[in-house]
Amino acid sequence: MSIDHRTRRLIDIRPLSVTEVLDTILPEAIENHGESAARAIAQRELPAIGFSIDGTEWMLCSSGDRIEVAPGIGRAELVIAMSGGALSDFMQDYQSTMGLAMTSRVRVERGTMDDWIGWEPAFRALLDGRKAFEPGDVQFLDLDGGPLDLDRVFTPEDELPEIAHFLREAGFLHLRGIFDPDEMAGVGDDIDHHIARAKPDDGDSWWAEDADGTSQAVRVLNFFEKSERLRSLVGSDRYQWLGGLTGDGHQHRLSAEGLVKPLGIVKGLSDLPWHKDCGQGRHSYHCNALTCGISITGADRVSGALGVVPGSHRANVKVPGRDPLMDLKPRMLETQTGDITVHCSDTLHRAHPPTQRPRKVVYSGFELPLLPGDEKPDQPHYSREARAELSNVEDRIAATVTTVDQLTK
Repeated sequence: MSIDHRTRRLIDIRPLSVTEVLDTILPEAIENHGESAARAIAQRELPAIGFSIDGTEWMLCSSGDRIEVAPGIGRAELVIAMSGGALSDFMQDYQSTMGLAMTSRVRVERGTMDDWIGWEPAFRALLDGRKAFEPGDVQFLDLDGGPLDLDRVFTPEDELPEIAHFLREAGFLHLRGIFDPDEMAGVGDDIDHHIARAKPDDGDSWWAEDADGTSQAVRVLNFFEKSERLRSLVGSDRYQWLGGLTGDGHQHRLSAEGLVKPLGIVKGLSDLPWHKDCGQGRHSYHCNALTCGISITGADRVSGALGVVPGSHRANVKVPGRDPLMDLKPRMLETQTGDITVHCSDTLHRAHPPTQRPRKVVYSGFELPLLPGDEKPDQPHYSREARAELSNVEDRIAATVTTVDQLTK
């Protein structure tokens, strides 16, 4: 039942020079995966792309089932400028097209940000050998080989092989009645307490704005450290059994974030559009981790339930947003107080905006153990400080280009 899709080790990340990328990395990738990447480029009708890297300019050219590197950027409809360090991270899947934009490490000099984001599946096909998604690639089967019931809601009394199989096939779970309402009320009080104490730019919260321009805290970072009640609940057997579902040795992160979903938010990272948790990069180092949403108040269609796209964890698609080629249909997980939702880090999901009632939820989860011989290096682009700075990520993305409308669709 493994969902471990890793192909790289963190310990192997190293600085790649522009010369090494042009002379070795890209030629080897083209030799190994060029045909698959060319198919993705043609199918998605991607514009010709040029790079300006520390004074060196070159293009990726695609014709039929062939890809080649050519000097100069004269014919490129899309031109991207970045440093050699950013290119090195991109070539090694440490940061994605979107990840570079979110950390202000890329500049779109010709074309649009949507063009740049659209290239991500083709680059992962080329550099990591992950076939870009095509309609019909993903099917859903139950343990007996019949159609999988994607609307199924599980309880801890259900058979573990069935739960694990559903997670592997669909990339998500809805588990009913894990915690009781009194326990959720206590954790909800802790969220309220820290939301009330939050201050803009405190490095411990995310903020958002309503239509009147009023700013409010919507997410408590490092909530695991702040709520003893939450630590007690996620440390219990009622929660920890989730880490053993797939047999991959998932370990609890010992971290959590407490969220409120107010009405009328128009700006900020509150009601997130369709995205993957690995959308910024590092899929090949970390997927699939498990993200668990503990329903403090429950959520339905008018209070901002979680949306998921079943099977998207098995699809190399454009993110954020829903890839136009994707034939996978979304679902909304309507929860009751004390329910838990689980989604793979490579599952496409979103936070629907509440329209009549606000809601509260805590997100925590489980990560895969390090691969043999691996170790965690310093990760400045994924540190606690970097996480806090995502509160104003929309402004930083907008600074790289003139149009970002397509990113939220």
